Amino acid sequence: MSLREAGVITGVGETEYMRGTDRTSLSLQLEASLNAIKDAGLKPSDIDGLIPYGHGAVAEDFITNFGIKDLRFSATTPMGGASAVASIQCALAVIDAGICNHVLLSLGRTGYSGGRIGTRVQQMPQFKLIGEFEMPSGAIAPSQLYAVMARRHMEMYGTTSRQLAEIAVTTRQHAIMNPNATMKRPMTIDDHQASRMISDPLRLLDCSLESDGGAAVVISAPDRAKDLRKRPVVVMGVAEGHPDSPSAITQRPDLTTLGLAKAAPKAFAMAGVRHDDIDVAEVYDCFTYIVMCQLEDMGFCKKGEGGSFIENGALGINGRLPVNTHGGLLSQAHMAGMNHIVELTRQLRGEAAVQVKDAEIGLVTGYGDMGDGSIAIMRRG
Repeated sequence: MSLREAGVITGVGETEYMRGTDRTSLSLQLEASLNAIKDAGLKPSDIDGLIPYGHGAVAEDFITNFGIKDLRFSATTPMGGASAVASIQCALAVIDAGICNHVLLSLGRTGYSGGRIGTRVQQMPQFKLIGEFEMPSGAIAPSQLYAVMARRHMEMYGTTSRQLAEIAVTTRQHAIMNPNATMKRPMTIDDHQASRMISDPLRLLDCSLESDGGAAVVISAPDRAKDLRKRPVVVMGVAEGHPDSPSAITQRPDLTTLGLAKAAPKAFAMAGVRHDDIDVAEVYDCFTYIVMCQLEDMGFCKKGEGGSFIENGALGINGRLPVNTHGGLLSQAHMAGMNHIVELTRQLRGEAAVQVKDAEIGLVTGYGDMGDGSIAIMRRG
């Protein structure tokens, strides 16, 4: 079975990203959704499929606020930060089945003004196993849970904190040029190295932001996109994957391999492209280490060679593989990866704030919970 080119992205939308608001996550999500629907040249009533992020909104909220009369499908993809990209696969499936014509993927967060990430960990379905294996050693926040993976990689392959700093510095450079990015202060490798330790070996500047805002995407059936407002972006390949021992990091046989390692080969095969064909990548960046690990698991370099792969500006706008051109979760905003899909769409349309020249094919990834992974490969329509 293949979902190759079963759907196209026709609209994307965002709110202003901020650190401090009195608005609800639903309000922000609705604003971003209206922006995406308008971007596609559609009306809210045209939406017949909904996949909202699993916290803060349900289908009934959209039916009530948008006046949708014929909603044919709704779902959630509960995979934490892998949810947004995983929802692309779900949308393609229902479009390919003939159930829907226009599916809205939406997300709103008040991560800065509302609940902190520790609350999110307690909502994970794996929380009981985290409590059995990780919490007795004091690990509860994601930085603590994932730090052991980074430390294991360093011990096995000689990866250094200065190499991880390359990711933080590069994404900050991109964010500085993006009007809708939170962090604008220039950063150097030395700044990164001087930032305080959060959970060894992860420093403050290895960690993503807490943010308020919303982002949304409209995916349409290809035959319904021909007369819409913007050039469509075609989804060529998509997949999700889950790591071994998906509920407890410390119990898996290999701490340095994520669920993306299972998903990426499927997506590349479905898309029919090679790594050298990828012009731009929006890679989920809750922490710098997770970016490097995903690059390895996708096959851009061998396991253990990620540190050297990312050195010397390789991920910059003019590097060998431009990554997180909007500033990512590290410096633009933490929208659980929906802003990564928005950015890739704009890159392939040629309308991004920080544009990769002649970008024709790109990919976007998600990473969530204890290592779930998702990936979508897209091309200019």
